[in-house]
Amino acid sequence: MLVGDWMLKDVTTVTEDVSMVKAGRIMQQRGIRRLPVVDSDGHLIGIVTERDIKAASPSKATSLDIYDMTRLLSEIKVRDIMTKKPLTIRPDDSVARAAAIMRDNKVGGLPVVDGYDAVVGIITATDIFRLFTMISGVDQGGVHLAAVLPVEKGHLKQLIDDLRAQDAKIVSILSHLDQGDESKRRVYIRLRSMTEAEDYRLRDHIKARHQLLYWVRD
Repeated sequence: MLVGDWMLKDVTTVTEDVSMVKAGRIMQQRGIRRLPVVDSDGHLIGIVTERDIKAASPSKATSLDIYDMTRLLSEIKVRDIMTKKPLTIRPDDSVARAAAIMRDNKVGGLPVVDGYDAVVGIITATDIFRLFTMISGVDQGGVHLAAVLPVEKGHLKQLIDDLRAQDAKIVSILSHLDQGDESKRRVYIRLRSMTEAEDYRLRDHIKARHQLLYWVRD
């Protein structure tokens, strides 16, 4: 899963000479929280966020009158508050790598740039949540189960065969090595909806043959 397939391509940008007030208005109108800052050729030079604008705005306890406050705010430019040389990602990088960068640096989004540092998109935590919900199949409801299996060849196949033998319809399968024991893997499977009687019968069938962590009807 590549960033280029999940990023927002119609990205809104600003130049560094735009006022902070205007940048904030753009974010409010577009319902976004960050704006890549570009030069006249569309190359990335910074990023400004909703948090940057709030931090640079006078507090409610300020002694400034409305006229002084308006003048002060109009004089603050994006260049004065933006983060220069922000973290970026490429369209052909994996979404997982983008998620790791966001997690490690505690940021909610990354500008996507090409080989010339031109902005071609932006990917945010919301896009990653959208991807996760799609591949997990949660919007389709049904049954979600988790099991612990040995990593050796054949165990995952056996679990899948046992499910299919009972006419279970698999929607998605995700897995990872167990963090506490790398000789085992955790497998997460979503099944299509079934009747309550079918659910009980299938759960008992699988529980008798595999180590179940949980079995949940969504």
